[in-house]
This record gives sequence, structure tokens and C-alpha cells, in this order.
Amino acid sequence: MTRIDIVSGFLGAGKTTLIKKLLKEALADTKVVLIENEFGEIGIDGGFLKEAGIEIKEMNSGCICCSLVGDFGASLQEVLKTYEPERILIEPSGVGKLSDVMKAVQDVKTDVEVQLNSAVAVVDASKCKMYIKNFGEFFVNQIAHAGTIILSRTGNLSEEKVAKAVELIREHNAKATIITTPWDRLDGKDILETIEGARDLEAELMEEVRRAHEHHHEHDEECCGHEHHHHEHGETCSCGHDHGHEGHHHADEVFTSWGMETPAHYEMSEIEYILQELEKEAEYGFVLRAKGMVPAEDGSWIYFDYVPGESDIRTGNPDVTGKFCVIGSKLNEENLKKLFEK
Repeated sequence: MTRIDIVSGFLGAGKTTLIKKLLKEALADTKVVLIENEFGEIGIDGGFLKEAGIEIKEMNSGCICCSLVGDFGASLQEVLKTYEPERILIEPSGVGKLSDVMKAVQDVKTDVEVQLNSAVAVVDASKCKMYIKNFGEFFVNQIAHAGTIILSRTGNLSEEKVAKAVELIREHNAKATIITTPWDRLDGKDILETIEGARDLEAELMEEVRRAHEHHHEHDEECCGHEHHHHEHGETCSCGHDHGHEGHHHADEVFTSWGMETPAHYEMSEIEYILQELEKEAEYGFVLRAKGMVPAEDGSWIYFDYVPGESDIRTGNPDVTGKFCVIGSKLNEENLKKLFEK
């Protein structure tokens, strides 16, 4: 049997860091394949994960349920047949709905016995309130459907602020196990044991997801007689119905992404300036996440991550070309291009 674990997290929460920790400290002797679903025009996460030597099946598209059910099923079957893994980790898009991913896994048809082992949400404790306020439909969905919720960046927060984040989460998920201890104080094995200890809740939540989807129209029968499994990113269905599951929106209706590839060389100070400028919402839009890797003048490579109010700049391994990706709402692409171009 192949176990499938979903590790979701809103933009910049740190799910990639958590996955690396689990792979290194808890799953080092396990045959694991990571499937990543990116939202964005340029695949950046793949570069970070290749740096760690992880096998990736990249899928650049929007909502995993409506746009990727066909591709997702084929990808999962390919992974099962080619690698025969003991475990598959699925890292959904940071702006995806966890309920959609869980449903997509449930709907995959395969000859190999598989088990949805866990659904985990990584939540940035310092930005929990802001994301609920601004992007509740997507952020809350990840919280509400997780069996385990792992808070990131708690080491930099007071006990009161961590407690407030837990209180906000409990308003949307009263049953999930919540990990509040800073990750660097925990072994990956302890984290995995905690995640797997929530399996009974996973089954309960999976059943809730199934019931919710059955309650709404079935794509193949009750809508307009069309299958909606094959919309490409950015396309819309021609039947005039909104296919936002819960009567709401898909990620690509609310969030936009802008990216570029470049051979240009940058100084560390230039990247620092760019990331500071992204705070100016009036000029660039609401930037939720930015990341990239570019060559430096001295021959090294600069890697960076940005979320509102926080950035991380470091050196990394060379990539095939420099690239940036920005994700947010109401982005001013012209101004972003001027900011990043040399």
C-alpha cells in the first residue's frame, strides 16, 4: 500500500521547509515521491526542491480539482507505476483549497492500493489574522479541512500572540491537532508521529469533503452535461455556471501571478531594495508572495523568499537561468516588470 500525505499551506507559510525536514529526519529510509502543484507562470519551487535532491513532478496550473483532475490522476498513476513509492507527498499550490486536493486524491482510479494518510496545513502564526481577513475563502479552507495544523514562526512570537493564532484557528477547526512548538526544537519523526496520530480525524474530514461535494452538483451529470476536468489554466467553462465548489471562487479568479526569466546579474543590495519596494501596495498591488533565484556578480547565486513584512535572502546552487515569481491580488505587472528588470 502507498500512503499519500498532503502538506498544504498558504503562501510563504513554510510548507517546503517542513517537507524537507520530514524527508531528512523522518522519511530518509522510505521510498518517497513528491508531487507539487504550483500556482504561477514560472515554476520556482521546483528549483528550491531540486537543490535538496527531491524527485518532482511539476504541474503548473490552477485549481487542482477542476483544472487538474485529469492531469493529476495521470500523474499519480505514472508515479505509482514508475517509482512504486511507499509514500507520496503532495504539496498543493499555496492558494489552493485543501478540500479540492483531498477530493482529487479520492477520485483517482488506480490498480495500486493507496491510502490518504494525512492532510496537514502549515500556518504562519504571525500572519494568521491578516490572511483570514483578506483571503478567508482560501486560507480558512486549508485550516478547516486539516487533521493536523502546524504553526510556523512561533519562535519569534510571544505566548499571547501564539495563543491568539490558536484561538483564530479553533474558530474554524475545533478538532485538529495543532503543533505550536518551534520546528527546530522538534525531530521530524515526532512531527510525523503526531500527524499520523490524527488519522481517525482525517477519515472523518474526508467523509465531510465527500458529502459536501455530493451535496453540490456533480460535474458530469447535473451541471450542463460537460466534463469540467480539462479546463486549462485561465480558461472558463462555457455553460455559464460558477464551478467554485462551495459557491465561491477558484484561486485563479482571485489571485494573479507575474514572473520573468532573466540572465542578468544582481547584487544582494538590489534584491534587498526590490523586496522592500514590494511593501508598497499602491504601486505593485497586494503582494502575498515573491520568490526567485538569480546569478550574482561574483559567480554565486542569490535565492530569496518574500511574504508581507518579512524576507529571506541567501545563497544557493546555480540554476539554468535566473527567474522571479510574484503572486498576489490586483498586481500591477507593468510596475513589477520595471522593478525587477535591469
